[in-house]
Amino acid sequence: MNIVLVALGGGLGAVARYLLGVWIKEHTKQRSIPTAMLYVNILGSLGLGVFFALGYRSIPFLESGIYDEWAFLFIGLGFFGAFTTFSTFSVEAITLAQKKKWKPLILYITYSIVGSTLAFIIGLYLFIWLC
Repeated sequence: MNIVLVALGGGLGAVARYLLGVWIKEHTKQRSIPTAMLYVNILGSLGLGVFFALGYRSIPFLESGIYDEWAFLFIGLGFFGAFTTFSTFSVEAITLAQKKKWKPLILYITYSIVGSTLAFIIGLYLFIWLC
């Protein structure tokens, strides 16, 4: 059953990532960095932070049995695991490096890592504070 929960959540997360990425590309002007996946990853990190805040009021320890909880498997691991994508980030970063676009590469890596981390922290602690 756990695999089914992860698969269903992952399927929904992947479709949501695709649709949002297409929408962002259609509604924003082209920039020197790949903004669609940057926005998706930051939004996904924010969402995961909110999920942890509302569901656990903290970041649960992985040893706590969280891998047996349907909500974590479906939403945390499945949906947000597939919605955010480190593999696409890596491909886009390497593509910028191959094109020798050093400034956009550094900006993309920095915005992705710092932005996603800050978004997670904001989602987690803002919703812990609000709820």
